[in-house]
Amino acid sequence: MSEHPSVPSPCRAIRALACALASLSLLLGNTAQAQNYPEKPVRIVMPFAPGGLTDNVVRVMSAKLAERLGQQVIIDSRPGANGNIGTQVVAQSAPDGYTLLAGFQGTLVINPFIYPKLPFDSVADFAPITILGDGTLILVAHPSVAANNIRELIALAKSKPGSLSFASTGTGSTSHLTGELLKQRAGIDMVHVPYKGGGQAVGDAIGGQVPLLFTSVSTVAQHIKAGKLRALGVSAARRSDALPDVPTFIENGLPDFVASSWIGLLAPAKTPPSIIARLHRDAVAALQTPEVRERYALLGIDPVGNTPEQYRDRIRTDMARWEKVVRQAKIRLE
Repeated sequence: MSEHPSVPSPCRAIRALACALASLSLLLGNTAQAQNYPEKPVRIVMPFAPGGLTDNVVRVMSAKLAERLGQQVIIDSRPGANGNIGTQVVAQSAPDGYTLLAGFQGTLVINPFIYPKLPFDSVADFAPITILGDGTLILVAHPSVAANNIRELIALAKSKPGSLSFASTGTGSTSHLTGELLKQRAGIDMVHVPYKGGGQAVGDAIGGQVPLLFTSVSTVAQHIKAGKLRALGVSAARRSDALPDVPTFIENGLPDFVASSWIGLLAPAKTPPSIIARLHRDAVAALQTPEVRERYALLGIDPVGNTPEQYRDRIRTDMARWEKVVRQAKIRLE
């Protein structure tokens, strides 16, 4: 018996046509929305408290970004859980270009390995736009410490294992991980002392309560110049413009020892490529203005402005690098 091919019923055909029209309408709507972007203010979620170094880095750029976009750019501070709360807000926001993330190295590439579970995926949930700037980290010592540079510090630490302690801006922070990286690379034993932010840590380092401190250059530059703290080295590929006399860790015999703290701009995943391209173009232009570059120099920040693809690669590379440090140091937060 021969079989005849089934013929779709009129109802099925109508439903299929309706679905196709709905999909086309959605596609055309999204395209039109991207072409007209931006039509309202843009929000940048800041996952840390206002007033600090990172907040200043984003605010300075956002003022120039607003001029380029022709719309107001609002900084929305959502601090808490080491940056995880604000970062989650953006991960769950509509991918329309109106909610962006001020992304931090510590939150995006270190937190995934020190927390048992995060409410976001650093790679899958975000569309990178560009890295705004790299913050140079420095190791400083109280003047009583018998070391003038990294080489002498390593020798001192090896002669007195466990007797030296170093402060950071918190467990799992980039400054903490840089200290752990030094311990691992140099084969020395130092005790980590975490602080909730940089202010108290700097005060205690100046007072001698803690002998060593990893922090940003801008946080301690004035205290170094005043003789209250001694600069031992910067963990960057080159010397800091703010402190050109301070050698790098590399110059002190630690090849490829580069650890900086970047700040970037990201959008939720699935944000239209045309919107990402517009944000990238305008953000990079903002970074190139004299006002932003001058302010970044005072803050000890090197402006970057790389491509979205380069930013994504940097996230992946840094995650692989810091995971090894975290695992070896057995760092864990709940």
